[in-house]
Amino acid sequence: MDFVSPVLDVASRICNCVGDRADHLRRLPQKLNSLRAAMEKLNNVYKDVKERVEREENLEKKRTNVVGGWMERVEAMEKEVNELLDRCDEKIQKKCLGIYCSKNCRAIYKLAKMVPEKMDAVAELQSEGSNFQEVAVPLPSPHVIERPLEEKPVVGLDSPFREVWRYRQDKQVGTIGIYGMGGVGKTTLLKKINNKFLQSSIKAFDIVIWVVVSRPTNLERLQETILDRLDIPDDRWKGREEERKAQEIRRVLKTKKFVLLLDDIWEPLDLLRVGIPPLGDGNESKIVFTTRSQDVCRGMSAQKSIKVECLEEKEALSLFQAKVGEDTLNSHPDIQKLAEMVAKECKGLPLALIVIARAMASGKTPEEWERNLQKLRMHPKDVAGTENDLFSVLAFSYDSLPNEATKSCFLYCSLFPEDYEIPSEHLIQLWIGEGFLDEYDDIQEARNQGGEIIQMLKRACLLEAGTTPFFEEGEYLKMHDVLRDMALWLACEKGKKKNKFVVKDGVGVIRTQEVEKWKDAQRISLWNETKIEELREPPQFPNTETLIGCSMMSTFPSGFFTNMSVIRVLDLSNNETLKLLPAEIGNLATLQYLNLTRTRIIHLPIQLKNLKKLRFLILDWIFPLASLANQMVSSLSSLQLFSMKSLSSDPRINEIMLLEELEQLEHINDISIRLTNIQSIQRLFESHKLTRSTKSLNLVQFKGVNQVQLLSPSCIKELMLLMCDELEEVKIIHFEKQVVPSKFPNPQCCFNHLLSVQIHICNKLLNLNWLIHAPKLQSLHITRSEIIEKVIEDERSDGSEIESGLSVFSRLIYLTLIGLPKLESIYGRALPFPSLRGIFVFGCPRLQKLPFDSNICMSKQLEKIMGEQEWWHGLEWEDQTVMHNLTPYFQPR
Repeated sequence: MDFVSPVLDVASRICNCVGDRADHLRRLPQKLNSLRAAMEKLNNVYKDVKERVEREENLEKKRTNVVGGWMERVEAMEKEVNELLDRCDEKIQKKCLGIYCSKNCRAIYKLAKMVPEKMDAVAELQSEGSNFQEVAVPLPSPHVIERPLEEKPVVGLDSPFREVWRYRQDKQVGTIGIYGMGGVGKTTLLKKINNKFLQSSIKAFDIVIWVVVSRPTNLERLQETILDRLDIPDDRWKGREEERKAQEIRRVLKTKKFVLLLDDIWEPLDLLRVGIPPLGDGNESKIVFTTRSQDVCRGMSAQKSIKVECLEEKEALSLFQAKVGEDTLNSHPDIQKLAEMVAKECKGLPLALIVIARAMASGKTPEEWERNLQKLRMHPKDVAGTENDLFSVLAFSYDSLPNEATKSCFLYCSLFPEDYEIPSEHLIQLWIGEGFLDEYDDIQEARNQGGEIIQMLKRACLLEAGTTPFFEEGEYLKMHDVLRDMALWLACEKGKKKNKFVVKDGVGVIRTQEVEKWKDAQRISLWNETKIEELREPPQFPNTETLIGCSMMSTFPSGFFTNMSVIRVLDLSNNETLKLLPAEIGNLATLQYLNLTRTRIIHLPIQLKNLKKLRFLILDWIFPLASLANQMVSSLSSLQLFSMKSLSSDPRINEIMLLEELEQLEHINDISIRLTNIQSIQRLFESHKLTRSTKSLNLVQFKGVNQVQLLSPSCIKELMLLMCDELEEVKIIHFEKQVVPSKFPNPQCCFNHLLSVQIHICNKLLNLNWLIHAPKLQSLHITRSEIIEKVIEDERSDGSEIESGLSVFSRLIYLTLIGLPKLESIYGRALPFPSLRGIFVFGCPRLQKLPFDSNICMSKQLEKIMGEQEWWHGLEWEDQTVMHNLTPYFQPR
C-alpha cells in the first residue's frame, strides 16, 4: 500500500496537468481572437495619436518623449503579437492535420500561456495612449529662422549689404537704420542680412529676431512676436499688462547677444518700452531696422543710417529681364530692345520693374509691347497691376505725411515734367501763392516753413536732391518718375477724375476737343513746345486754381483767360516766345500769384492794376520790358512780393517812381529790384520801409560812380554789381549815416542776411574786404574784373574777426572766380570752408594757391573743383597731403 499511494498521487497530478493543458489548448483559438481584437483597438488608438502628432509637427512642434516612447513600444508590441499569432496559427494547423506529438503539444501549451500576458500588455498600452493630454511641444527656436526671398535674383543690394554686414563686428555701432523710398528693396536687403546668419560659420550671436512693425504700430503684437521667438512660456505673459511683458523680454535678452531686425518702421519706436535692453556698456547686440524716412533713423538714434538707392540702368534691366522671362524676350527679335525702353521708364525702382515686368510677360509680339509702352508713358495707371501692386504701396508714404498742407505740397510737385530739376525757391513761392502756407502772415516765415517741408519730403524719400546747374545758385529738387506718376494718380483721386491735374509736356498743338475736357481741371501745367490752337469760343475753367504755362507759346487763344473764376496762380515764366500778355488777365479777380520771368513781354497791360488780391508779382529777367504804367504797382493793394531783377539798364523804366509806388503798398515786405543810378539807391535807403523790405539788389551799369554806399544793418540777401566800370570801392553806412571805412568795417555793421554776392565786369574794383562781415554768405561769384588782386585781405591785426564767432566764409557753398587776370589770393591764410561744395576757377593765371592746409579739416560736403588742367598742375601747396586729398575732386574743363 505504501508503494501504491505515491503512484496514485503522481497519476492524479499527471491527469490534472494533462487536463489543464487540454483546457488551454481547447480555449486557445478564442484567446487568439481576443488578442487580435485588442491589438486592433490598440492600432486604432495608435493611429489617432499618430495623426495628432503629425498635425502638431506640421505646426513646427515636436512629439513629447513620452509619446515617442509609447509609439515605439506599440510598434514593437504589434510585431511581437503578430509573431505570436503566426506561431500559434502554425501549431494549431499542424494539430488539425493530425500531426501529433508530445513535443508539438508542449510548444502549443507554451504559446497559449503567452497570450494572456500579451493581452495585458496591449490593454495597458491602449489605456496609456487613450489618456494623452499633450502629444507634442513647441520646437526650441533655432538661433535664426530663414526668411524666403520672394524676388530672385536679388539685384543691386551688394553695396548696402556689405556696409551693414561690416558693422556687425563694430562695437561702436549698435543701431543701424536702412532707409529709402517705397519699393526700393529695403525689406529684401533685411531678409538677405537675416539669412546670412544661417551660415554655420557665423555664430557670433545667440539669436536673430525678426519683427514686422508696419503701421499703425501695435506694441502688444510687437511684444508677443518677440516673446514667442524667445520661447518664454505663455503663462508668464499671456493676458499680462504691457510692462510685465516688457520685463519678461528684458529678463531674457539681458542674458543673450542678440540681433533684432525690425522691418517697416514708420515712426520712432520706444524700444525700452518694448523691453529691449539698452545697447552699449559691453552689450554687443545689434538692432537693424528699415524705414522710408530718414527722420525715423534720427528718432531711433541710429549710429549709422544707410540709404538704399534705386538700381543702376544695367542692374534694372537685369531684374526686369529676369521677371519677364526668356520665353517672352526671345519670342521676337524686337522685344529685347523694347524691354530696354520699358525698363528705363521704371527709373531703377525695383518694385516698379517687377510689377511692370509681370504685366509685360504675357506679351509675345512687338505690337503688344509697343502698346503697353505707350500706355506706360501716357497713362501708367492703366497698365495691369500698377494701381494695386505699385501705386497703393507707394502711397503709404504719402498717407504718413503729417498734415494736409504737406500732402498738397507733395502732390504739387507732380505738375513739373519728368526728370525736371525744380528750383526749390520757385517751388516754395508757388506753394505760398496757392495758399498752402497761409498760416504764416510773413513771407519769410512761410518760406522757412516751405524749406522745412522740402527737407521733410526729402527725408521721407519722396523728393531727392537735384543738380544745381553750372553758374546757378540755390537748391534744386527732383521727383522720381514713378513717384510722380503715383502723385498724379492720387491728385486725380486715384484715377477717378482723370483731368483734375492736367500736365502736358512737349505734345505739340492741343486741339479744341482736348481743351474742352479740362472744364473740371483744378491745375493745368503746360511745358515745352505745347501750344493750344485757336478756339471757337472762350473755354470754361470754373474749377481751375493753377495755370503753369512754360510752353513756348507766343500768344494765348482769344478769351482763354475769360472764364477762370477761382484761379490763384498764373505762372508763365520761361516762356521765351511770349510777347503779348492778354488784357483779360486783369479780370482774374482771385489771382494771387503772377510770374512772367524770362518772357519777351514789352508792355504790361494797364488792366493788371485791377488785380486787388495779387500778392506776388515777379518780373525777373524780362529784357525787353520797356515800362510800367503809372500807378499800376501801387494799385495792387494786397501785394507782398515784388521782384524785377534784370541785367538791363533800360532808362524807360522810372526807378524813382517805381520805388515810391512800392513804398505806398501797405503789405509789401519782399522786394527784389534792379537800380541803375546813384539817385535810385539813395531813394531806396532813405526809406526805412524800402530798406527793410529789399531782399535782392541789382546795381547795373552805374555811370560816373566810383563808390557805392550800402546801408548796414541790412536785410539784403542777394547783391549783384554788374558792369559798374568806374566802381572802385564799396563803403558801408551805419543806419545813423556814419560812413565806415571800407577796408575792415566795424563788426557791429554786419550783413547778417547776405547769402549771395555776384560781381561782374567791375574793372576798377580792387577787393571785397567788406565781405568779411557777411558771416552767412553762401555763394560768391566774381567774373571779368581786371584789377582785383585779393578777394579779402588778411588783416588779423585789425581785430577784424566777427564778434558772432563765425569765421570767414564758414557758410560758403559755391565760389566762382572767372576772368580775373591779376587775382593772386582768395584769403591770406588757410580757411576751413566747412560748407563748401564747389570751387570754379577759370582765367585766373596768377592764383597759384588755394586757402587750404593739412591742419584744417576740409568740408565733408565738397563735390568738385573745376578749372583748367594747366592751372591745377601749376598750383603751389603748403603740404602735399592737401593736394592728394583735393585731387579726386578736380574736374578739368
